[in-house]
Amino acid sequence: MTANPTSKAEILRRIRAANHTTPTSDEAQTAWETLPRNYNRAGTLQPEALLQLFEDRLRDYDATVTRTTRQDLARAVALQLNARNKNRIVIPPGTPTEWLPQGFSFVADQALTPTQLDAFGGVLTSATLAIAETGTVVLQAPSQGRRALSLVPDYHLCIVHADDIVETVPQAFHRLQPTAHLATTFTSGPSATADIEMTRIKGVHGPRILDVLLIV
Repeated sequence: MTANPTSKAEILRRIRAANHTTPTSDEAQTAWETLPRNYNRAGTLQPEALLQLFEDRLRDYDATVTRTTRQDLARAVALQLNARNKNRIVIPPGTPTEWLPQGFSFVADQALTPTQLDAFGGVLTSATLAIAETGTVVLQAPSQGRRALSLVPDYHLCIVHADDIVETVPQAFHRLQPTAHLATTFTSGPSATADIEMTRIKGVHGPRILDVLLIV
């Protein structure tokens, strides 16, 4: 236990203590290492099939996917923003200028308040990686900005590189290990919930609209 345990760790510590089952560090490490891991941990799809699966999953979630190239990315961004009638877009600090087409207002996030973020037409970010099997894009700070940046605006335009797509969730977590300490957001399609009266509502926990530009 660290000097400043997280709330979750502290809750689990108290539960174990109450049940008289608090393991030592060595016991906890041994238990972790001996957990059965018989699930699929590696992908088997060829590159094109992997991209197809990723695109199919996103479209199932009511997101859009458009393939583009590095050279044509700025044009693809412009086309997508025009199609959505979006002009004023917030971006993470350090976003490459070559991604940003002329004729739009791109504003770098500098600790903007939730109210200020909500006033933008949308947000443009890249992705740390993506998971084909679940149609998930993974965002991490600071590369993709703080979490509020991709959760408050109603529209999210996300740039995903084909080389950053893995097939399975275990592959994703393996690749994320070196940056596991960073704030991480997993997004599978536009935000939606059907918790209330089984009626599907979009935009409850994040953007109502998600467009993905896939760089191949």
